[in-house]
Amino acid sequence: MDLRTLITSAAHRHRQATAVVDGARRLSFRDAHERINRLANGLAGLGLRKGDRVASLQFNSHEVLEVDLACVKSGLARVLLNARAAAADHAYILADCGARALVFGPEFADDVEQLRPAVPGIEHWISTRGSGAGTVDYEALLAAATPDEPSAHVGGEDLHSLYYTSGTTGRPKGVMLVQRNWLALVRNHLIDIFPPRADDVLLHAAPMTHASGAFIIAHWIRGVPQVVLPRWDEAECLAAIQRERVTTLFLAPTMVIKLVAHPGLDRYDVSSLGNVVYGGAPMPVERLREALERFGPVFRQGYGLWEAPQLIITLPPEEHVTGGDPTRMARLASAGRPITFAEVRVVDDGGRPVAPGQRGEIVSRGDHVMLGYWQRPDATAEVLKDGWLHTGDIATVDEDGYIYVVDRKKEMIISGGSNIYPREVEEVLHTHPAVLEVAVVGVPDDTWGESVKAVLTLKPGLAATEQEILVWCRERIAGYKRPRSVEIVGELPKSAYGKILRREVREPYWQGRTRRV
Repeated sequence: MDLRTLITSAAHRHRQATAVVDGARRLSFRDAHERINRLANGLAGLGLRKGDRVASLQFNSHEVLEVDLACVKSGLARVLLNARAAAADHAYILADCGARALVFGPEFADDVEQLRPAVPGIEHWISTRGSGAGTVDYEALLAAATPDEPSAHVGGEDLHSLYYTSGTTGRPKGVMLVQRNWLALVRNHLIDIFPPRADDVLLHAAPMTHASGAFIIAHWIRGVPQVVLPRWDEAECLAAIQRERVTTLFLAPTMVIKLVAHPGLDRYDVSSLGNVVYGGAPMPVERLREALERFGPVFRQGYGLWEAPQLIITLPPEEHVTGGDPTRMARLASAGRPITFAEVRVVDDGGRPVAPGQRGEIVSRGDHVMLGYWQRPDATAEVLKDGWLHTGDIATVDEDGYIYVVDRKKEMIISGGSNIYPREVEEVLHTHPAVLEVAVVGVPDDTWGESVKAVLTLKPGLAATEQEILVWCRERIAGYKRPRSVEIVGELPKSAYGKILRREVREPYWQGRTRRV
């Protein structure tokens, strides 16, 4: 069985049902599948062949889904660009991957004009809304193409996609995923992440260029309607949940926090929700408890990364317990346990599994693990060792196999020779009644090398001073881990996917220094 067969058979099986809801536009599986085939054949008509890279620069839309499935069926490797990144970032990725075509939305017309001279290797600039000089009209491309099945033969080892990681240092790297990897992802989603419901409706409220988009095929196969919001907006998300009776969606932790804090939350009927997957960054336990109080036990923790997509560790809704058994309650701080078809371990520097309670690195092995980094054998060799992917995430594991992510190796603070993991300190700060979001970083210290600094935002309507936070920390955090300084800001820098960018918080304090540790 391959992805192409699964996509086609599902389209025939559910042909009359609604496949996509994008604003006022509703496409049945039959109509959406015809558009997908037309796009695949239209791209072939432009001279694109199996293995060529097709990039996409769009906000969430039905066209994102069409590009995704058309590339799968024709063996083209898709490259999803971050809609909130700068044109210079797009230029680097497009040149690095050697893209031959770019599909873009109307919001990015100005970016495209900057990109044309910067990336001469792109032969086809395809606009989803109209055409101009040197531009192919998306709808005209579909109209001129046949709706027949694409003729390309696509195998399991053919390149499926390149996902460019933001990383913590240096230029982003392209994660090479082949068709076999993505088939494993879909299988894992169907078995472990999305238990079927007769009334399932998936909402893409988070960017489809990230985790939300990875859910497309699993839900297509099951005949589930997919509702698309162009951009993240708390009120629009809540309105869509009520209007479309949404059961499932992906949210970054910051998005969950924003929904809980939304002043109009109680005006919306969100009772249809049953599986809200959150991940991509640590979820503070205190904020998770608040979410459970407001929404009920509908949340599912998910741990994964593009190098081993996605997800490979999960804590299901029924294990999100806020009362009763203290052992089960403590598991709210965990990522959960490995899924059925992924080997996951926490190992020491010698590759040996650590004892319960001891820290080690999360590693994973299986047919979900990437082929490597695009044209980066050096970087590939650093993380793929003896078949195991080394994630760079530090964790502990308990006697029952629950894995607790402590932090990233590269974000550890070393103060006076002691290792301090920012997430530990952040978890404590999140229990302060006025704190909304926090990033803990290491800043220069002439005596200790680094000292701990907390940069945080406050909940609407609540107040606290920096000195009050410091006094509060003295009673709850060990001396060597305690923040030596606090800064209260209006907003923390975040990625397009809602992840707090700790490295951007840290950077200003280290400017002008040759050593960064």
